[in-house]
Amino acid sequence: MSDNKKIIMEVSNLKKHFNVGKNAVLKAVDDVSFIIREGETLGLVGESGCGKTTCGRTAIGMYNKTEGQVLYKGKDVHSLKGKEKKAFSKEVQIIFQDPYASLNPRMTVSDIIAEGIDIHGLVANSKERIEKVNELLSLVGLNKEHASRFVHEFSGGQRQRIGIARALAVEPNFIMCDEPISALDVSIQAQVVNLLIKLQREMGLTYLFIAHDLSMVKHISDRVAVMYLGTMAELTTSGELYKNPLHPYTQALLSAIPIPDPKIERTRKRIMLEGDVPSPINPPEGCRFRGRCKYAKDICKEQRPILKEVAPGHFVACHLY
Repeated sequence: MSDNKKIIMEVSNLKKHFNVGKNAVLKAVDDVSFIIREGETLGLVGESGCGKTTCGRTAIGMYNKTEGQVLYKGKDVHSLKGKEKKAFSKEVQIIFQDPYASLNPRMTVSDIIAEGIDIHGLVANSKERIEKVNELLSLVGLNKEHASRFVHEFSGGQRQRIGIARALAVEPNFIMCDEPISALDVSIQAQVVNLLIKLQREMGLTYLFIAHDLSMVKHISDRVAVMYLGTMAELTTSGELYKNPLHPYTQALLSAIPIPDPKIERTRKRIMLEGDVPSPINPPEGCRFRGRCKYAKDICKEQRPILKEVAPGHFVACHLY
């Protein structure tokens, strides 16, 4: 991924806080910044509950922000209105995590896929609509006989393909993939990821790919951002992150991925993290990872590390660097 591609999305100091009771604020996303270039895939990873889905949904305007700014093609996502908002909703789509919950069981596959086509008036008549739906079904590896069926007749992998076809129906530029494979069998996951890669190449799509499975993220992403408890811990190219992880949290995450070579697997040490993830309600001062980090120093209690570039294109938020 070359740096001269133009920036399609720019997220600056984004915060999303939820009031969860008397004087309690859940800081789901707390000062996160990143950019996504046209045609690339940015992987966003971290443990469950680290704020990655909330970050993605706030970035595409599904949630209102608390603070910060998101620009999509230079326009502020959270202040779009009327026609501009409708145009944005056509350009930016989402593939949801759970294909069992995100597809309406009362609608036929054809109506699910064509919902966006109808809203945006992309076809002139019902013949064109049928043709468009059939074309989308074949694009995601299903066939036109599936159009008249209901979703309960399909497996998880097929349902996720229907979800992908629905997202592609309005010819978007940018797709947020919200853990699109975590609800699927391992045997199906690679098929869905390979399909997404193929579609990206053919249609010039840009992805924000959210996941907690680091090995899949490596396979699809150009760059990877690692989140911990609402903050950004590390951000660099996919190859660099796996070869040279700098943040102690990233190192621990990567040490948990099995390596398919038994010799290496036997000799390598897994980094076990002590303690539990702190609550995002009133998170600790300073570095949020310090309670689980063997390198923690006094400065880590007092000062929150900022994300800084320590090597070309390699950003890390850690006082060790």
